[in-house]
Amino acid sequence: MKDEKMFLPILLGTPRKNRESEAVTKWVYLKMQERDDIETQFFDVRDFDLPMDDYGPGIKDLFPAWRDAIIRADGLVLVIPEYNHGYPGTMKSVLDLLLQEYIHKAVAFVGVSSHNWGGTRVIEACVPMVRELGLAATFTDLHFPFAGSKFDENGKLLDEAYEKRVKGFLDELVWMSSVLRWGRTNLPSKYHQ
Repeated sequence: MKDEKMFLPILLGTPRKNRESEAVTKWVYLKMQERDDIETQFFDVRDFDLPMDDYGPGIKDLFPAWRDAIIRADGLVLVIPEYNHGYPGTMKSVLDLLLQEYIHKAVAFVGVSSHNWGGTRVIEACVPMVRELGLAATFTDLHFPFAGSKFDENGKLLDEAYEKRVKGFLDELVWMSSVLRWGRTNLPSKYHQ
């Protein structure tokens, strides 16, 4: 298992126009692609044509790419902007498409805000929600306060301190994902075969 890649999709959690979290997500996605221990896939909540008259796991087959990626996934990265101390409803709707598929997999948070908190409060709001989904949250969050000032107009990162931060963030996610994959494979559970 040491040489196996962890499959870790990334989800951009807001459909908002002019979203500052888009540059953040693309940069983190690039950093994931550069590693030899990660395989990843990019998802954007904008690409989910969610129905207005139905909700939850009963409609997961309408979104086979997401469903199949999470079934295969060892973990997940959520890039979440903070809106009034909470997370976007669209992201929650996408996450709620599945349930069993998340159990005993790692999740890591990238918090994004236009102010100095860097998504701290939205991550705190997300932890109980992802726990209910069966995901195990890492403790190495990645925060982007004043996100609009972190990248130039071409999406180039302006603060080199993030290179070290993203390495620690992804190292922890890979470690947790590896441990949980081993557990899903080797320890009996009613949640996975």
